[in-house]
Parts: sequence; structure tokens; C-alpha cells
Amino acid sequence: MKRFTPASLLAVILVCLSGVGKAGADNPPDGLPGLTPDNYPRTDASTSTDPLNRIIACRLLGLSYEWQPYVMGNGIWEVIPDYSQAPEGFFGERVMASQTHNSILNLIDGRVDLILSARKMSDDERAYAQSQGVDLVETPIALDALDFLVNSQNPVRSLTAGQVRDIYLGNITNWNRVGGADETIKPFIRNAQSGSQEMMKEIVMNQAGMPDWEAGLTDEIILTMAQVYDEIIKSPNGICFTPHYYKEYIIRDAVGSGQTKSIAIDGVDPDAASIRDRTYPFVAPVYVSVRADLDRGTTAWQVREWLLTPAGREVIAESGYVPFHDAEEGNETVEGDALRLYPNPMTEGFYVTGLAHPARLTLIDAAGRRLLAQEVENNAYIPAQSWPAGLYIAVLSDGKTRRAVKLLKK
Repeated sequence: MKRFTPASLLAVILVCLSGVGKAGADNPPDGLPGLTPDNYPRTDASTSTDPLNRIIACRLLGLSYEWQPYVMGNGIWEVIPDYSQAPEGFFGERVMASQTHNSILNLIDGRVDLILSARKMSDDERAYAQSQGVDLVETPIALDALDFLVNSQNPVRSLTAGQVRDIYLGNITNWNRVGGADETIKPFIRNAQSGSQEMMKEIVMNQAGMPDWEAGLTDEIILTMAQVYDEIIKSPNGICFTPHYYKEYIIRDAVGSGQTKSIAIDGVDPDAASIRDRTYPFVAPVYVSVRADLDRGTTAWQVREWLLTPAGREVIAESGYVPFHDAEEGNETVEGDALRLYPNPMTEGFYVTGLAHPARLTLIDAAGRRLLAQEVENNAYIPAQSWPAGLYIAVLSDGKTRRAVKLLKK
């Protein structure tokens, strides 16, 4: 069963209504005096961040919008601005969605001023940027996750993170190895440089690599995000991955309704609560990126800075994403709580004290990556000799309450 916080439930209610637009005298622009359609920065986005990109523009310029099924396609949902309130061509010329890889290249090449993407530059993209003498400032503003989809007829309800990796490394090839039927597993991947494929490599496979699917199994490469759902419907023994936001807010019930399902990882279902507290293993930041040489007085820089303010986080939440900084602030320890990590700062490791009963410990680094997830008891010792120096967040959850502590490694 999905868990909803009051905030996440409100967000779901808002986006499911047809009229969530913000506009006109009743809903004036939300900031940045002097910003107009004429000086609005050229922005680009991935498929999954396109709704956020459009909502940001509408909120900053005081335009109406609403979520609607895409009537010319397969019924997937999209944010539709009131085009009559904006100059002709504004959405398409100033507010674009070229997909992840292309949007990153557009920013490097100076064709756009700001992008929203579900990942940082890949190694290949970073090498290209360096060849052009360009560096990017990539700042996390929201949290997403990578869901794993199977056919609804598949009896498997949950996999461990290790089992997922072993499936994609070719070490587990039959569903009966993970509690399913005696059927050969058919793993699907996305095309190279796609946002979800790079997320898969980074946050699931830990850059360990996968078999050369593209060289020998091209029929198992999926070229679009919507096609993921079509392929899982047609493949009872298939498995693939999709950004959680795309599944919940863009696909909804348009493709594969009742015929596909997300599976739990390490016993944790992907939802707003488990993404916010990062108890779901495969959580990933969403970034706003600009060129490092961008003039700080430009509207692109101003929009980037605005997204880090409470007003910007409100719009991010309105889109359905979990704001990155809200998640960090929600992880502060309650004053007077007996929970303690010591020594803090630490060099070799630390103890967990103040637990009345066993809890699940999740360690997250400053980039939002999950480094550790395990059950701990009071006075447990956690070795940390191999960790790089820096700031970490330790989250402890017993299924009812959640506490978090900032932890410094010297």
C-alpha cells in the first residue's frame, strides 16, 4: 500500500484536478520583478522534467496552465499552458524539452541558458564539455527515483538491490531464483545517454557496467520512455526501469493500466515518503544546470537562484517532485531527541546510541547518493574508514518515525 504524507497527498489531488492553473490578477507572478516573456531565459528539459520546466515558466510569468492527457497521442499526461497568454512560439522557443542528452549538449553549446535534468553530465558529455572549454554548475533541486517495472502477472513483489544488479549483470537469469516462476528473465534497458539509462548506471549499477546489450541484443533496447510500458505489457517475464515521476505524473493510467507494476526494492515501495526520507534505495537528484561562465546578472542565473528559495521549492512541490532542500530540512533531528551518533565529527567510524528498539540506518552523501542501508540496534558501531571526508546524513527509521543527524567525516 502506498504511503502519503499530507503534503504529497495534496500534490496528488492538485495534479489530478483538471484546473490547477495559476494566472492573472488572482494569481500574480511569483517573483523576479522585471522578468518578461521577452527576457525569459532559454530553458530546456528532459522528458520527465518538462512539466516542471513549463510550470516554472507559468508561475514566474503569471500564466495559467493545467494538466491534461495528450489528446494527439496515447493519453499520457502533460502540462498545457494557456498559449493565448504568452507570445506565439514562446513554448517551443524559450521553454523546450529536447530530452536529457540533447538538452545537456544544447547547454554546453550555448543554444540554451538553463536546463532541468534528472542527472548530471555523463562521462562522455563531460569530456565533450571539456573539449569545448565549458564547465557546468549542476545544482540539485528535487528528488526522483528509479522504479523497476514488471508485468502484473509476475508474482515477484520485491527484489533486493543486489538481485537487481545481478539480473542486469547476467548472474541471475531465471525468475525462480528470486521467488518467481521457472521462466527466463528478459531484462530491458534504455538507449545510451538517455536520462534513465545513465541513472541506472550510476545509482543502481554503481558504474559497474552491464553486458554489451547494444552489440548483441538490440531487440531489448527501448528507445522511448513510454515504450517501456508497452514492452513490459507484451513481455510477461520482462523487467525494466523508469523514473518514478514519469510513471506517477506523466504515464499515470495511460499506458499499461493494471498490466504493469512497480516492485519494492529491499522491501521498500517507491513513493513520495520513501523518496523524501531516501529509504527507497534508488533515489536520485534532479538538477538545474547552467554554464559556469554565465553572467550572474542574467535572468537565467536569477531563475536558477529563485529555484533555491522557499518560493521556488513551493513550485517544485506543486509539480509533484519532492524538493531537494525540503527533504534535507525535513531530516533535522528533533530537539531533545536521545538519538546520538558519536564521535561526530569522526574519522574511523561511529556509534549509534539512543535507540529504544532496532531501526533501519540509511547513510546519504552530500550528492544525495545512498551509501549504506542496514538494520542497527542500540550501540551499533558503523565503520567508515573508506568513506571520503565530507558531510553525510544518517537517517534512522523504524517504520513509524524517522530521525536524521548530520554526520561529518574528517
